[in-house]
Amino acid sequence: MDGTLTIAVHDFDAIRATLGLPPGKPILEALAALPVEEAEPLYLRLDELELELARDSTPQAGAKELLGGLRRRGATLGILTRNSVLNAHETLKACDLLDFFEPACILGRESVLAPKPDPDGIHKLLAHWNAPSNEAVIVGDFLFDLQAGRRAGVATVHLDVNGDGGWPEQTDFRVQNLNELRKLAVA
Repeated sequence: MDGTLTIAVHDFDAIRATLGLPPGKPILEALAALPVEEAEPLYLRLDELELELARDSTPQAGAKELLGGLRRRGATLGILTRNSVLNAHETLKACDLLDFFEPACILGRESVLAPKPDPDGIHKLLAHWNAPSNEAVIVGDFLFDLQAGRRAGVATVHLDVNGDGGWPEQTDFRVQNLNELRKLAVA
């Protein structure tokens, strides 16, 4: 969602610094490694920081057209984010994209056993849809998205807006923008 359907604005280094977490380590993993009494207020602060960003989210160019085209083709759509469900809803609402998704198909970090790159969220969506993995695709802008897709056995699409070509071993298809993806997926 963030950086895929929306323009990426999260400054993860700044968030880590605000939370007093070590540089370079993924935020959720760093929080999970802390004692519960230490992590709990940091999770609450993370939610606050992400909610501010969610409410100011803007969609990627072509997001509405892509989702509309997929819906017209009969595709079932889901969100799997390392963000909270509440913040995912706020992000989608700010971008006028919420109506493309059933509430049960918007999964956040609290909806899964472990966040991406763990494939649990993808497995939950596939089970909800009663769909086999070979009929699903994950689109993401970061390594964790692609790793989760690989581990779940679904096709992976890297939205590579910078054109850096990263993670080719995790990527089935690479696009630089959502209009390019729409031409592939909806044509």
